[in-house]
Amino acid sequence: MKKITIIGAGKIGETAAFLLQTSGDYQVTMADSNPLMLEKHASPGVSPLLLDVNDQTALEQALVAQDIVLSACPYFLNVKIATAAAKTNTHYFDLTEDVATTNAIRDIAATAGVSFMPQCGLAPGFISIAAYDIAKQFDELESVRLRVGALPQFPTNSLMYNLTWSTDGLINEYCNPCDAIHEGVRKEVMPMEGYEKFALDGIEYEAFNTSGGLSALAEILDGKVYNLDYKTVRYPGHCHLMKILLNELKLNKKRAVLKEIMEDSIPFTPQDVVLVFVSVSGTVNGRSVQRSYSRKIYNQAIEGKDFTAIQLTTAGAACAVIDLHSKGLLPSQGFVRQEDVLFQDLITNRFAAYYNKN
Repeated sequence: MKKITIIGAGKIGETAAFLLQTSGDYQVTMADSNPLMLEKHASPGVSPLLLDVNDQTALEQALVAQDIVLSACPYFLNVKIATAAAKTNTHYFDLTEDVATTNAIRDIAATAGVSFMPQCGLAPGFISIAAYDIAKQFDELESVRLRVGALPQFPTNSLMYNLTWSTDGLINEYCNPCDAIHEGVRKEVMPMEGYEKFALDGIEYEAFNTSGGLSALAEILDGKVYNLDYKTVRYPGHCHLMKILLNELKLNKKRAVLKEIMEDSIPFTPQDVVLVFVSVSGTVNGRSVQRSYSRKIYNQAIEGKDFTAIQLTTAGAACAVIDLHSKGLLPSQGFVRQEDVLFQDLITNRFAAYYNKN
């Protein structure tokens, strides 16, 4: 039985702890600096641990006897956890969308004796694995388009949006530069730009550039694809209003203020849907071909416990790659990219089975 500590007792940490513990293959500890969060998100069979990751000595003591650590913390704490994991020889996983954090963890992994796999959630994470699997089926690539949206099923406010996951992560995606390949050239593009509209299952959506969703795809496909981009999906009207807040009111430079406003004004909803869409075009056997993958995942109950769609898709993807790693199907040392995961292994894993449900 593998010993795993999950740091961060929020909704995603709680879900990962529940899924891993109920599998019967993991001895799970959930750590957080807030005792109220540990109590609120407690799960039967999961050991709580009061831990401040800023206390490096305590952090290393918490990890020294563990096989695996999963950071479900905000991205700005992950380098500290990865540094402790390297010292204690603990395999490291996280959910970060932050590119600079991932690059720092890559540097830590270069001299470590264990594996480091950041960006293990939905996007980045699952979406990159799905896109790369399709891209590998082509002789020559023209375009690779990744689209993901975590949306309320019943939007009622002007933003047509409800908070369903980390506000820090959301703001980070909306404000940081985005990796892309445009007309064969790898470059950074601006967030909230590249606006487009599309329809799926009779519902109209909009999509626009956001940061961090590509994982390592731009690096892997550099020189092999003409256009590659990742965009976040929302209901029409959201992008315009967010650009007013971010650019005209300059809240992109006052992220703490923006976070406070959003968390005070935009309610959480447990009734959500996650939209995943990948479209790849290119040449197969001399013929122009387009192949796509799409899913809508809704909030649902797992073993009698209710979870939102974003909880299940994010935590489930992380648990799936942890499970594949534990079974020896992923590298046991160094930096591990999402694209090192075989898509078929991922979607047939018990922790990601709901990705096949529509």
